[in-house]
Amino acid sequence: MYADDTAILARHKNPNYIQIALNRHLKALEDWFIKWKIEINVSKTEAIMFANARSYFPIGWKTAVVVPILKPGKDPTQSEDYRPISLLNTLGKLTENFILDKLNAHLLENKILCPEQFGFRKSLTTTHQLLRAVEYITSGFEKAECTGAVFLDVHKAFDRVWIHELIHKLIRYKTPPHLLQLLKSYLEERKFAVKIGNSISEAKIMRAGIPQGEKSCRTSTLFILTTFHKRIKHY
Repeated sequence: MYADDTAILARHKNPNYIQIALNRHLKALEDWFIKWKIEINVSKTEAIMFANARSYFPIGWKTAVVVPILKPGKDPTQSEDYRPISLLNTLGKLTENFILDKLNAHLLENKILCPEQFGFRKSLTTTHQLLRAVEYITSGFEKAECTGAVFLDVHKAFDRVWIHELIHKLIRYKTPPHLLQLLKSYLEERKFAVKIGNSISEAKIMRAGIPQGEKSCRTSTLFILTTFHKRIKHY
């Protein structure tokens, strides 16, 4: 029992058993709260069922509250000089980790990602990619060859991901049906609202783009699937 953010967990193969177990624990907890005159914040209380058969991502978890932060030394009267910070539901981010870990396992098992993709992948870093580039250039010097390179920076990469194309590629890569449906639910009909001070705008539907944040190494996998997911030939 903790002072805040308390979780009650139950695990069983039968979902009905889990529901009964949780209800039993909640009844005991309710009696304890009544005894000690403790109130529960109903609006922040959630019940979640993690199961392969469930392929639905709650709508309430798909709305981001965007807070614009002025970039250092920039003009506060220019909108492009602000960095938008998206605040997402904590439980939604936790569930997102489970979903994208399952997707990464599928992609690795079936060798779908380009082997030269080092960024945002477990046990690999862009430092390894830099060493690979140095080896490639050094090998060229030893053979008296010239080496050319192109370094791309995709403008607003996460914000411009085409959701329908991403889902189409997930289908092509034979993503397990329950995981595909869950990813589809996770990606579609996401919303955002802008908060400035104590004022917040009306929520609007996002027509493109994928979530990003502190766990961007996971959501970046979705971005990679829409861009450089195939092997690039050397000439």
